[in-house]
Amino acid sequence: MKEKNIKQMKNIVQTIIKVIIVLLLISAIGIYAIWHNEISTISSIKLIRDRNDSHQDGAVYTMNVKGDFYLDDFIAQGGVKNDTELINFITNKITKGFIDINISNPEIACSSFTAQTENGDMLFGRNYDFSKTNTCIVFTEKNKNRHASISSVDLQFLGIDVEKNLDGFMDKVTALASTYAPLDGINDAGVSCGIYMTYQGEDKTVPTNQNTDKPDFTSTTLLRLILDYADSVEDAVEIASKYDLHDSANTSYHYMVADSTGKSAILEWVNGDDSTDNDGSARELVVTYNDEDSHIGELEGSTSYQVITNFIIQPGYYDNSPVENKKGVDRYDRIYDELNKTNGILKDEKSAMDILSIVGRRNWDNDDKNGCTVHSVVYNMTNKSMMWVPNENYDDPTAIFTFSLE
Repeated sequence: MKEKNIKQMKNIVQTIIKVIIVLLLISAIGIYAIWHNEISTISSIKLIRDRNDSHQDGAVYTMNVKGDFYLDDFIAQGGVKNDTELINFITNKITKGFIDINISNPEIACSSFTAQTENGDMLFGRNYDFSKTNTCIVFTEKNKNRHASISSVDLQFLGIDVEKNLDGFMDKVTALASTYAPLDGINDAGVSCGIYMTYQGEDKTVPTNQNTDKPDFTSTTLLRLILDYADSVEDAVEIASKYDLHDSANTSYHYMVADSTGKSAILEWVNGDDSTDNDGSARELVVTYNDEDSHIGELEGSTSYQVITNFIIQPGYYDNSPVENKKGVDRYDRIYDELNKTNGILKDEKSAMDILSIVGRRNWDNDDKNGCTVHSVVYNMTNKSMMWVPNENYDDPTAIFTFSLE
C-alpha cells in the first residue's frame, strides 16, 4: 500500500512538472510573439569602444534595430506634441507598458557643413558638442516604403546613466527608444540630416511650439521621419512643412539636410528678430537652400556649400540683440574659412574630419558650457557610408569607425 501511494505521488509530481514546463513554454512563446523584434534588437547591442573617464569619453555602442519600431503607428496617431506624449507612446508600444522611459534634450552646441570630394562624392560633416555621455550608433532596416538608416544617439537623452556602461538589462530595454532620438544620420537614399540648438528668445530660450491643425512632431522625431521617408532634400522639406514643430526640453532648434545631388537646406522656424521672437506658437518654417542663399550674405551666395552652427542665419535677425546672442558664429566663420581654401572641394572624408577637429571643443575657445565634442561624423551621401570618431580621438586609428548602408 505504501509503495502504491509513493507511486501515485510520483505520478502527481511528474504531472505537475509537465504542466509547469508546458506553461513555461507557452509563456516563452507568448513573450517571443510579442517581443521578438525587441529581443533581437537588444541582443544586437554591442560595445565597440569602452569609456575613458580621464578623457571624458563615454562608451560607444552599436544597435541593429529589428522591425519597424511602430513608426507607422506614430504617424497614424498624428505624432506627438511634447516629450511626455512621446514617452507614453514609446512606453506603451516598445516596452509594452512594463518599463518607463525618460526623454530630454539638453543644451547642445554643434557644427555642420556640406562639401564635395575630389572625385565628386557629396559629404555632410557634423560635430556633436556636449559633455561626457554614452552613445549608440543605431542601424534601422529598410521596411515597406521606408529607408534603411544609420543615426547617432546620445543615450543620456533616454535617462541612461552617463557614469556607467550599458550593462543592465533595463538599460538595454530603454535603449530601444533610441530610434526616436536621433541627432544626425543618413539613409539609403543618400539623405543626411542633423539637429542644432538656436537659443531663440530675448531673455530666455523659447521653444518652437506651433499649434495649427497639422499633425505634430517633436525635435528628434522630425529627423526620424526624414531618415525613414525622404528621398531628397525636397522630400525632407515637404515632410517638415506638413507638421507642427514642438521643440523639446524648453529649447529651440534648427536643422540642416542634404542629399547626394549636392542639394542642401537649412530649416528654421522664426517670427521677427531675436528681440521679438518670443512666441514659439507664432513661428513659421523658413527654408534656405544652398543654391538660393545670396540674401543671407555674399559669402553664402557665392558658394555651393553650407555651414550651420547655433544661430539663426536669417539676415537681420540679430540686429537688435547683443552680439553674444549669436551663438557659434566664430565656428561658422572658421569652417567657411577652411572650406574656402579649396572652394569646398576636399580630398576625402578624412579632410572633412580634419575641419571638424579644428572646431572640436578641446581645440576651440568654448563660448558655452559644453566641455567636449562627443562625436564627429562625416556622411558620404554618394556611397551611403560614414566615418565616425568619438570624443575627438582623431589621431587614434582604433577610434575611427566606418559603416556603410550598401
